[in-house]
Amino acid sequence: MLDALVGEISNFMYGKLLIVMILGVGLYYTIRTRFVQLRLFGETLKVIMEKKEGQKVSSFQALMVSTASRVGTGNIIGVSTALCLGGFGSMFWMWLAAFLGGGAAFVESTLAQVYKKRGEHASYGGPAYYLESALHNRFVAIIFALALICTYGIGFNMLCAYNLQSTFSGFNFYDPNRTPWFIGAVLAVLVGWCIFGGGRRIIKATSALVPLMGLIYVLVAFIVVIMNIRLLPGVFDTIFTQAFDFEAIFGGFTGSCVMFGIKRGLFSNEAGVGSAPNAAAAADVSHPVKQGLVQMFSVFIDTMILCTATAFLCMSSGVAPTKELAGAPFVQAALDATLGSGAGVFLTVSMLLFAFTTLLGNLYYVDNCLAYVNGKVPGKLFMTCYRVFAALVIFVGAGLSMDLLWNLADVLMGCMAIINLPVIVILGSQAMACLRDYENQRDAGKDPVFFARDIGLTEQLDYWQK
Repeated sequence: MLDALVGEISNFMYGKLLIVMILGVGLYYTIRTRFVQLRLFGETLKVIMEKKEGQKVSSFQALMVSTASRVGTGNIIGVSTALCLGGFGSMFWMWLAAFLGGGAAFVESTLAQVYKKRGEHASYGGPAYYLESALHNRFVAIIFALALICTYGIGFNMLCAYNLQSTFSGFNFYDPNRTPWFIGAVLAVLVGWCIFGGGRRIIKATSALVPLMGLIYVLVAFIVVIMNIRLLPGVFDTIFTQAFDFEAIFGGFTGSCVMFGIKRGLFSNEAGVGSAPNAAAAADVSHPVKQGLVQMFSVFIDTMILCTATAFLCMSSGVAPTKELAGAPFVQAALDATLGSGAGVFLTVSMLLFAFTTLLGNLYYVDNCLAYVNGKVPGKLFMTCYRVFAALVIFVGAGLSMDLLWNLADVLMGCMAIINLPVIVILGSQAMACLRDYENQRDAGKDPVFFARDIGLTEQLDYWQK
C-alpha cells in the first residue's frame, strides 16, 4: 500500500505539475538570459580556473562539492533506470531538461551568493536564506529547510544505500534476502563512524579518489562506445524516434520517456531543486554571477558528460534494456558484454567510492539546514540522536524495494522544487540585474566586482556593501 501511495503521488507530481514547472522556468530563464548557457560558456571556463590569493573557498572547490554529491547514483543507476523503464528516448528529454535547467541553476546560485551569510570560517547560504532575507518569509524558509533535510537525510540516503548494495547482485554470494541488510549494516557503521568524528583518513582518501574514479569511468564508457561504434547510428535513431513518438508518450505518460527522462535528469543534475545553492554560497568570489556560471556548468558536467557516458555505454553494448535489469545490473551487463566477464566489478568498486562520498555530502547539506531551522548549531544530545538516526536510515534503505525508494526520493525532491522554482521566478529580476552589471563591467575590460547598491539593493547584507 505504501509503494502504491508514494508511486501515485510521484506520478501526479511529475505527470502534471513538475514537468511544466521545470521546463517552463528553465525555458523562461534561458530566453531571459539570452541563452547564457551558450553565450557565456567561454567565460564560465575562465571563471572556474580563477584562483585569487586569500580565497577561502574557490569557485572550483564549490563546484566540486556540489558535483561530488551528484556523481554516482544519479549518473549511473538513475540513467540505467530511465533507459530500462522509459526507453532510449529518455536521454533526449534528459538532455533538454539539463540544457534548460542550466538557466534555473544560474539564477538560484547567483541569488545564493547575493544573500549569503558570513560564517566563522567561510560564507554559507542557500534558498532558505534568500527566502528569509529577500522575501522576509521565515515560515516558508523553514518548510524548505525541512524538505531538504527529509530529501537528503532520508530519501536520497536510503536510495543511495540501496543502489550501492544492488551493484553486488551480480556476484554468486548475493542473497536478496540477506546480503542487502549485511551491506547496509557495514555501510551504516562506516558512515556513522565518520559523522561521529572518526574515519578522517577514509573521508580524505575517498574524496581524493572520487574525481579520479569519475574520470576513469568516463574513459571506460568511451572505450565501450568506440568498441561498439558501428551501433551508434542505430542508437541515435532510436533515441530520437522514441523521444518524438507522441502517440506512445501520451498513451501512457506516467511510464513514458518524457517522464523518466525529466525525473532521472532532475535527480542527477538537481537544477532548480535548491540544493546546489547551498554549496554555491560557500564560494569566495568577487561577483555573484561568477558562481552562478560555475554552478550552471556543473549541470553540464553532470548530464552532458557523466549521464551521457552511462547512456552510451549501455545503449551501444547491444544488451537489451528490460525492467529486470533496471539499475546497476544493466550497466554491469553492458560492461561484461563488451569488456568480458568480470568487468562489472569495476562498477561495484566505483559505486563504493561514489556512494560513500555522496552519503557524507548529503549529510553535510542536512547539518546546514538543521542549524538554520534551530537558529544555531543544535546541541550535542540532539546531534548525537540525529547521527544515530542517519546511520539507521542508511541501514534500512539498503533492504527496501527499488520502486518505493525511487518514488520516495522523487516526491521529496519534488517538494523542494515546488518551493524553490516559484521563488527564483519572483526574485529573478535581481539575478538579471546582477548579470547586466557583470557583463557591463566585463565589456569595459574590468574584472567584475559586485556591490549591492549598484543594482538597487539597499537592504543590509552580510556581503557586497561599499
